[in-house]
Amino acid sequence: MKISIAASILILLVSALFGVPNHQRLVTLRESHAKLVAAAAQFGVSIDPDHPDDPVRVTKREREDKEADAKAAAAEFIAFAREMEALQKNGKTPDEAQQKRSMEMMERMASLDAAQLKTVIAEIRAAKDLGDEIRQGLIGWSILTLAGDQPQTALALLTESADLFKSKGKGSHVVSSSLAAWAKDDALAAVDWAKQNSAKFPDLITDGAKCGMIFGMAAQDPRLAFKLIGDLGIKEISHAISGIVMVTKTPEQRTASLNALREHLATLPDAKTRTELSENAVRGFAHDIGEGEFEAGTRWIADSNFSPLELESFVSGLHGSIKSGDTGKWIEWVGEKLPPDKADENIESLVSRWTSNDYKAAGEWLVSAPAGPVKNAAIQSYARTVSEYEPATAAQWAVTLPPGKDRDQTLKTIYHNWPKDAAAAREAFKQEHGIK
Repeated sequence: MKISIAASILILLVSALFGVPNHQRLVTLRESHAKLVAAAAQFGVSIDPDHPDDPVRVTKREREDKEADAKAAAAEFIAFAREMEALQKNGKTPDEAQQKRSMEMMERMASLDAAQLKTVIAEIRAAKDLGDEIRQGLIGWSILTLAGDQPQTALALLTESADLFKSKGKGSHVVSSSLAAWAKDDALAAVDWAKQNSAKFPDLITDGAKCGMIFGMAAQDPRLAFKLIGDLGIKEISHAISGIVMVTKTPEQRTASLNALREHLATLPDAKTRTELSENAVRGFAHDIGEGEFEAGTRWIADSNFSPLELESFVSGLHGSIKSGDTGKWIEWVGEKLPPDKADENIESLVSRWTSNDYKAAGEWLVSAPAGPVKNAAIQSYARTVSEYEPATAAQWAVTLPPGKDRDQTLKTIYHNWPKDAAAAREAFKQEHGIK
């Protein structure tokens, strides 16, 4: 399928809207610029055009030079967009030199201040023969360069161009990034801005943008973040709650978030809604913990006093998030902490995924695992998973299971999964174990 011209430009120039690595490069550039400004300030020199009352002011000539530089940057930016448009029409893709040029332009745009970016945006708006989608992308990128360290300025510039961002998902990315950055420093001011402008710019201040803001403040003030879900009228409540939980990184942040979650859920009148939201949210804690150290994670869980339902939800969130080297430890922990009926299904899921990713490591753990219900559940899952490509190995494990329903069902599954091109071995296995 042929992607649009604007999509090609966005891939090269506006990729930061979606959080890919180029955004980090932009952030580094802006941070370096900020350090230079701070160093200059120590010598009584101000180069910030947003503060004209500072002791040292920019001269008329300097202002003219800065504006000329901004116009030149805009012209190059626009020319590159048109070049990409022509490339797309000819069915070609950007080469290495063009990708390098895009990075150079990103760096140049990152070096411009707010006044210069305002000039760039004016030039883009005035440029003829640019489609709305391309214009949106270029302006969105220009504004996004300010979102991290000057979010209020970025929002002001965006709302001045709000007429171009009528489609959902365009400018709202910039709003989300700006509000998230602002909320980290001044949550109440960011919230106030969102409330005052929601009705005026509904296509920009979407649920996603509001969630970006509450995620930005969640690690510092989870209670306020949960409260704002209702205050801001966010409709995707489950997404908002899960996002608040997911931004926590330290044990202290997780504990504060868990306590705030429990308090928030207690205010909801419907028991079914409380249960569903709790299940989804607690799974979010498991993702980060599963990727961390086993000992630290289990200590936090023990200190959190999970209810049986919370513990079940947490364990279900571990699937797919555990470091391979710790999977065996987590499997044994699950067997200890959950009742047998709940433990077995989770153990089987964990082992199945582990076996699919690294069947040798899973097999080595099985060899050393102590006999008992946990190992039996793991064997069933391991045997079923490897039976499609290592049926003989699966059969060797299956016969170590105690006689009974689980063993019979595992053997039957191995037979049905046995590769059809090994018909003789498959039939011999069937006869040996009396499979019907």
